[in-house]
Amino acid sequence: MIFEICADSYEAVVLAKKYKVQRVELCSALSLGGLTPSIGLVEKCAEIEDVEIHVMIRHKEGGFVYSSDDIEIMESDIINAIEAGAKGVVFGCLNPDNEIDIKQNKLLYKLAKRLGLEVTFHRAFDFCVSPQRSLEEIIEIGFDRILSSGQKNTAEDGIPLLSELVKLANGRIQIMAGSGINAVNALNIANTNVDALHFTSHMKSSENNDDGMGKQSVQDEQKIKSIVDLF
Repeated sequence: MIFEICADSYEAVVLAKKYKVQRVELCSALSLGGLTPSIGLVEKCAEIEDVEIHVMIRHKEGGFVYSSDDIEIMESDIINAIEAGAKGVVFGCLNPDNEIDIKQNKLLYKLAKRLGLEVTFHRAFDFCVSPQRSLEEIIEIGFDRILSSGQKNTAEDGIPLLSELVKLANGRIQIMAGSGINAVNALNIANTNVDALHFTSHMKSSENNDDGMGKQSVQDEQKIKSIVDLF
Protein backbone atom coordinates (compact mmCIF):
# COMPACT_ATOMS: atom_id res chain seq x y z
CA MET A 1 0.00 0.00 0.00
CA ILE A 2 1.20 3.50 -0.87
CA PHE A 3 0.68 6.19 1.76
CA GLU A 4 0.32 9.92 1.25
CA ILE A 5 0.23 12.46 4.05
CA CYS A 6 -1.73 15.68 3.64
CA ALA A 7 0.39 18.27 5.42
CA ASP A 8 1.03 21.96 5.87
CA SER A 9 4.38 21.87 7.67
CA TYR A 10 8.03 20.87 7.40
CA GLU A 11 7.66 18.78 10.55
CA ALA A 12 5.09 16.56 8.81
CA VAL A 13 7.55 15.78 6.02
CA VAL A 14 10.19 14.85 8.61
CA LEU A 15 7.71 12.33 10.04
CA ALA A 16 6.85 11.07 6.57
CA LYS A 17 10.50 10.19 6.03
CA LYS A 18 10.74 8.57 9.46
CA TYR A 19 7.82 6.23 8.71
CA LYS A 20 8.72 5.71 5.04
CA VAL A 21 5.60 7.48 3.74
CA GLN A 22 6.17 7.88 0.01
CA ARG A 23 4.36 11.14 -0.72
CA VAL A 24 3.24 14.34 0.93
CA GLU A 25 0.49 16.53 -0.48
CA LEU A 26 1.77 19.90 0.68
CA CYS A 27 -0.83 22.60 1.32
CA SER A 28 -1.63 25.62 3.38
CA ALA A 29 -4.98 26.32 5.05
CA LEU A 30 -6.02 22.73 5.60
CA SER A 31 -9.15 23.96 7.39
CA LEU A 32 -10.27 25.36 4.01
CA GLY A 33 -9.68 22.13 2.15
CA GLY A 34 -6.08 22.99 1.32
CA LEU A 35 -4.62 25.93 -0.59
CA THR A 36 -1.32 26.49 -2.41
CA PRO A 37 1.59 26.55 0.07
CA SER A 38 4.37 29.11 0.14
CA ILE A 39 7.35 28.53 -2.13
CA GLY A 40 9.66 28.75 0.87
CA LEU A 41 7.84 25.84 2.49
CA VAL A 42 8.00 23.79 -0.72
CA GLU A 43 11.73 24.43 -1.06
CA LYS A 44 12.43 23.46 2.54
CA CYS A 45 10.33 20.29 2.37
CA ALA A 46 11.87 19.25 -0.95
CA GLU A 47 15.28 19.12 0.77
CA ILE A 48 14.16 15.95 2.59
CA GLU A 49 15.22 12.90 0.62
CA ASP A 50 13.01 9.91 -0.17
CA VAL A 51 9.70 11.80 0.22
CA GLU A 52 7.96 13.15 -2.88
CA ILE A 53 6.42 16.60 -2.47
CA HIS A 54 3.16 17.08 -4.40
CA VAL A 55 1.98 20.68 -4.25
CA MET A 56 -1.64 21.75 -4.02
CA ILE A 57 -2.49 24.17 -6.85
CA ARG A 58 -5.51 26.00 -5.46
CA HIS A 59 -4.90 29.64 -4.70
CA LYS A 60 -8.33 30.56 -3.36
CA GLU A 61 -11.01 29.03 -1.20
CA GLY A 62 -14.64 28.53 -2.16
CA GLY A 63 -14.85 25.76 -4.72
CA PHE A 64 -13.20 24.67 -7.95
CA VAL A 65 -14.63 26.94 -10.68
CA TYR A 66 -11.92 29.13 -12.18
CA SER A 67 -11.70 32.14 -14.50
CA SER A 68 -9.03 32.55 -17.19
CA ASP A 69 -7.14 34.82 -14.78
CA ASP A 70 -7.26 32.09 -12.13
CA ILE A 71 -5.80 29.61 -14.62
CA GLU A 72 -2.89 31.96 -15.33
CA ILE A 73 -2.19 32.11 -11.60
CA MET A 74 -2.32 28.32 -11.38
CA GLU A 75 0.07 27.99 -14.33
CA SER A 76 2.55 30.22 -12.53
CA ASP A 77 2.13 28.18 -9.34
CA ILE A 78 2.87 24.95 -11.23
CA ILE A 79 6.07 26.44 -12.67
CA ASN A 80 7.08 27.72 -9.24
CA ALA A 81 6.38 24.31 -7.71
CA ILE A 82 8.82 22.42 -9.92
CA GLU A 83 11.45 25.12 -9.56
CA ALA A 84 11.12 24.68 -5.79
CA GLY A 85 11.71 20.92 -6.07
CA ALA A 86 8.22 19.42 -6.22
CA LYS A 87 7.66 16.02 -7.84
CA GLY A 88 3.96 16.50 -8.51
CA VAL A 89 1.03 18.88 -8.44
CA VAL A 90 -2.55 18.47 -7.30
CA PHE A 91 -5.49 20.32 -8.86
CA GLY A 92 -8.98 19.96 -10.28
CA CYS A 93 -11.15 22.33 -12.30
CA LEU A 94 -14.93 22.08 -12.52
CA ASN A 95 -17.52 24.06 -14.45
CA PRO A 96 -20.50 25.72 -12.72
CA ASP A 97 -22.55 22.54 -13.27
CA ASN A 98 -20.06 20.48 -11.23
CA GLU A 99 -18.70 18.68 -14.26
CA ILE A 100 -15.06 18.33 -15.31
CA ASP A 101 -13.82 21.43 -17.15
CA ILE A 102 -11.99 19.57 -19.90
CA LYS A 103 -10.27 22.62 -21.42
CA GLN A 104 -8.88 24.02 -18.17
CA ASN A 105 -7.72 20.67 -16.84
CA LYS A 106 -6.01 19.79 -20.12
CA LEU A 107 -4.19 23.12 -20.15
CA LEU A 108 -2.81 22.67 -16.64
CA TYR A 109 -2.12 18.96 -17.16
CA LYS A 110 -0.10 19.54 -20.34
CA LEU A 111 1.99 22.20 -18.63
CA ALA A 112 2.69 19.94 -15.64
CA LYS A 113 3.66 17.01 -17.85
CA ARG A 114 5.97 19.16 -19.98
CA LEU A 115 7.74 19.97 -16.74
CA GLY A 116 7.96 16.29 -15.77
CA LEU A 117 5.49 16.39 -12.87
CA GLU A 118 3.02 13.78 -11.69
CA VAL A 119 -0.55 15.04 -11.63
CA THR A 120 -3.30 14.23 -9.14
CA PHE A 121 -6.95 15.24 -9.56
CA HIS A 122 -7.99 16.22 -6.04
CA ARG A 123 -11.27 16.00 -4.17
CA ALA A 124 -13.03 18.34 -6.56
CA PHE A 125 -13.92 14.91 -7.95
CA ASP A 126 -16.21 14.37 -4.97
CA PHE A 127 -18.41 17.24 -6.12
CA CYS A 128 -18.92 15.90 -9.66
CA VAL A 129 -22.53 15.13 -10.58
CA SER A 130 -21.52 11.95 -12.44
CA PRO A 131 -18.46 10.28 -10.90
CA GLN A 132 -18.46 7.52 -13.51
CA ARG A 133 -18.38 9.95 -16.44
CA SER A 134 -15.90 12.19 -14.65
CA LEU A 135 -13.60 9.21 -14.06
CA GLU A 136 -13.48 8.50 -17.78
CA GLU A 137 -12.82 12.15 -18.62
CA ILE A 138 -9.97 12.38 -16.11
CA ILE A 139 -8.46 9.18 -17.50
CA GLU A 140 -8.76 10.57 -21.03
CA ILE A 141 -6.90 13.75 -20.03
CA GLY A 142 -4.13 11.59 -18.60
CA PHE A 143 -4.03 12.24 -14.85
CA ASP A 144 -1.89 9.85 -12.79
CA ARG A 145 -4.40 9.49 -9.96
CA ILE A 146 -7.65 10.66 -8.41
CA LEU A 147 -8.07 11.49 -4.74
CA SER A 148 -11.59 10.73 -3.52
CA SER A 149 -13.65 10.00 -0.43
CA GLY A 150 -16.19 8.19 -2.57
CA GLN A 151 -18.29 11.39 -2.59
CA LYS A 152 -19.02 11.07 1.13
CA ASN A 153 -17.73 13.04 4.11
CA THR A 154 -15.35 10.20 4.91
CA ALA A 155 -13.72 7.49 2.82
CA GLU A 156 -15.18 4.89 5.16
CA ASP A 157 -18.69 6.00 4.24
CA GLY A 158 -17.63 6.19 0.60
CA ILE A 159 -16.43 2.59 0.35
CA PRO A 160 -19.17 1.49 -2.12
CA LEU A 161 -18.24 4.15 -4.69
CA LEU A 162 -14.49 3.71 -4.08
CA SER A 163 -14.87 0.02 -4.85
CA GLU A 164 -16.79 0.82 -8.02
CA LEU A 165 -14.19 3.38 -9.13
CA VAL A 166 -11.38 0.85 -8.70
CA LYS A 167 -13.22 -1.66 -10.86
CA LEU A 168 -14.12 0.92 -13.52
CA ALA A 169 -10.57 2.28 -13.61
CA ASN A 170 -9.20 -1.24 -14.16
CA GLY A 171 -5.62 -0.10 -13.74
CA ARG A 172 -5.89 2.86 -16.13
CA ILE A 173 -5.49 5.40 -13.30
CA GLN A 174 -4.63 5.18 -9.61
CA ILE A 175 -7.49 5.61 -7.14
CA MET A 176 -6.41 7.10 -3.81
CA ALA A 177 -8.80 7.13 -0.86
CA GLY A 178 -8.79 10.09 1.50
CA SER A 179 -10.78 11.78 4.29
CA GLY A 180 -11.15 10.48 7.80
CA ILE A 181 -8.68 7.60 7.46
CA ASN A 182 -7.29 6.28 10.72
CA ALA A 183 -5.97 3.06 12.25
CA VAL A 184 -9.50 1.82 12.95
CA ASN A 185 -10.80 1.97 9.37
CA ALA A 186 -7.65 1.89 7.20
CA LEU A 187 -7.69 -1.85 6.53
CA ASN A 188 -11.38 -1.82 5.66
CA ILE A 189 -10.83 1.01 3.17
CA ALA A 190 -7.76 -0.73 1.76
CA ASN A 191 -9.92 -3.78 1.05
CA THR A 192 -11.55 -1.79 -1.77
CA ASN A 193 -8.21 -2.32 -3.59
CA VAL A 194 -7.48 1.39 -3.82
CA ASP A 195 -3.91 2.14 -4.81
CA ALA A 196 -3.12 4.51 -1.94
CA LEU A 197 -4.36 5.92 1.36
CA HIS A 198 -4.24 9.67 2.00
CA PHE A 199 -4.52 11.03 5.53
CA THR A 200 -3.65 14.09 7.60
CA SER A 201 -0.72 14.09 9.97
CA HIS A 202 -1.88 16.64 12.51
CA MET A 203 -4.28 17.25 15.38
CA LYS A 204 -5.50 20.42 17.02
CA SER A 205 -3.20 21.92 19.62
CA SER A 206 -4.43 22.19 23.19
CA GLU A 207 -3.02 25.73 23.18
CA ASN A 208 -5.53 27.03 20.64
CA ASN A 209 -7.15 30.32 21.48
CA ASP A 210 -9.75 32.59 19.95
CA ASP A 211 -7.55 35.48 18.79
CA GLY A 212 -8.85 35.45 15.22
CA MET A 213 -5.49 34.45 13.76
CA GLY A 214 -6.34 30.79 13.12
CA LYS A 215 -5.93 27.66 15.20
CA GLN A 216 -2.59 25.93 15.59
CA SER A 217 -2.10 22.21 15.05
CA VAL A 218 0.60 19.77 16.09
CA GLN A 219 1.88 16.64 14.41
CA ASP A 220 0.19 13.39 15.46
CA GLU A 221 3.09 10.96 15.16
CA GLN A 222 1.15 8.12 16.76
CA LYS A 223 -1.55 8.37 14.09
CA ILE A 224 0.97 8.00 11.29
CA LYS A 225 2.72 5.10 12.99
CA SER A 226 -0.52 3.30 13.81
CA ILE A 227 -1.70 3.40 10.19
CA VAL A 228 1.62 2.44 8.61
CA ASP A 229 2.12 -0.43 11.08
CA LEU A 230 -1.08 -2.09 9.85
CA PHE A 231 0.47 -2.95 6.48
